[in-house]
Amino acid sequence: MRWVSFILVWLLAASPAWSGAWLRDNGSAFVSAAVTAFADQSHGYDYKGSLYAEYGLRENLTLGLDVEQNRDIYGHALIFARLPVADFGNAGRFAAELAVGAHHQQIRAWAVYKATLSYGKGFQTGWASGWVAIDAALEYRTHDALYRKLDLTAGLSSARLINPLLQIETAYRSDRPLHWRIRPSIMIRAKDSPRTWVLGVERNVARKNTGIRLALWNTF
Repeated sequence: MRWVSFILVWLLAASPAWSGAWLRDNGSAFVSAAVTAFADQSHGYDYKGSLYAEYGLRENLTLGLDVEQNRDIYGHALIFARLPVADFGNAGRFAAELAVGAHHQQIRAWAVYKATLSYGKGFQTGWASGWVAIDAALEYRTHDALYRKLDLTAGLSSARLINPLLQIETAYRSDRPLHWRIRPSIMIRAKDSPRTWVLGVERNVARKNTGIRLALWNTF
């Protein structure tokens, strides 16, 4: 969809630290725009873009938008609300997220409903501090089936210019093999800057080649 490409280009000319169980502070916002490109024998290249945004409406309520588009062929758009469930201090925290939106294939679209339970925990090592987030979700697409999803995100957040990031996403429905994708990346952030550039690669079960991924995270 061309309007999604326009928004991505605008943002890249203008961070998600994966939120998981963490909520945004009241009045604060976060935006992430990303593009992934793959070599393709039919078209020379293939691409997909994503837009993710969060806003802290209140201390205990974060609202957001999650959009992903694969060329002009298929994609989704969801709005969501995240609420805290439990905070165990150094042992981590839980949050719940409810989302509603649509999934499309070319000009046909269907409703999507999603419920997510997230666990997040910060940690400290001798080299740097970091975080890990685990998201377990049920996603129902009215034209298709119920998907069970389990995602893992881990990264370091030291004062260094470059930090590592790893994202693993899985999705399963009863009549199909497990779908997965893995994204090892580096986060590049100058000191005292609200922007973080993320450069990495993506490998998934549907493709034989590896994609190059570029993202920009921005906090307000």
